[in-house]
Amino acid sequence: MILRVEGKPMQRDALTQRLDGLLQPERFRDYSPNGLQVQGRSEVRSVVTGVSASLALIEAAVAVGADAILVHHGWFWRGEEPRLLGFRRERMARLLAADINLYAYHLPLDAHPQLGNNAGLARVLGLTETGRCGEQDLLCHGSNQPGDKLSDLAARVTQCLGRAPLLIGDPARPVKRVAWCTGAAQSLFESALNLDVDVFLTGEISEQHVHLARESGVAFLACGHHATERFGVQSLAAWLTSETALAAQFIDIDSPV
Repeated sequence: MILRVEGKPMQRDALTQRLDGLLQPERFRDYSPNGLQVQGRSEVRSVVTGVSASLALIEAAVAVGADAILVHHGWFWRGEEPRLLGFRRERMARLLAADINLYAYHLPLDAHPQLGNNAGLARVLGLTETGRCGEQDLLCHGSNQPGDKLSDLAARVTQCLGRAPLLIGDPARPVKRVAWCTGAAQSLFESALNLDVDVFLTGEISEQHVHLARESGVAFLACGHHATERFGVQSLAAWLTSETALAAQFIDIDSPV
């Protein structure tokens, strides 16, 4: 349910310091700038969080009178078209006209040990994390619920994420050890093979990884990019509500990918 709510005022610079202190973007080599991406009004009372800074999310934030939008997928990606043309111009124009601040945290929000996407996915699926490895420690690994088969884990993904995963592997296979990384982390599959796991979970799958799963014997669950990356922005909305005087709410702009 989308509500128009306001909290007590906080200066934009103070909010930026709180978020940067929490998520520590300086620790990461990322593909886009983390933190405040577009400056809006100096006083913030209400924050909307969402997965991606789409025009639909901006319009929803305008409708509820938000002073700031906080997303996982922001703007200004490396190698992206730098000119403000077409849909980029429309998004920026609407944001600036409403004087709304745009915050984005990409890898820092994947990796945060309590509020991050990887932590949230483990929490809802009942996975127990025992370690992290790979580039920037984004590949998580640990144990699954005792007695599970691959079909049981896939059914739990369907129930908890609201969409059925693409399953590559034997549904009857027992699943004890799991590796996971949310979003488009299929490139980490080969690293996961070195962890003696039974299955790898991420958001997306590429054609070559179907063959790698079949040939390696390690199952692959492609659970949806958007579906696996709602946890961080949901957790940040809850954190802002409990730790600051701001009003914060998550707005889900559905995506089937």
